[in-house]
Amino acid sequence: MKKSRFTEAQIMGVLRQAEGGMPVPELCREHGISSATFYKWRAKYGGMDASMMSQMKALEDENRRLKRMFADLSMQADLLREALGKK
Repeated sequence: MKKSRFTEAQIMGVLRQAEGGMPVPELCREHGISSATFYKWRAKYGGMDASMMSQMKALEDENRRLKRMFADLSMQADLLREALGKK
């Protein structure tokens, strides 16, 4: 997965500037992001504070780990089913 070049604190700073009344095109130009990126951030992180963002990241990481574990166990179960079915 591609790593963002912006930290959670920087994203929150950009969103706070927009809430403060700075025009979005000027804000995007200043930070070197596209307007689509800004609106995606606003949809994902709007209304959150820093602790909520870090908690969401931790939950996403755990969800990713659990999905990987499930895929591995499913693959093992399928292999065992095939091996026992051939006998």
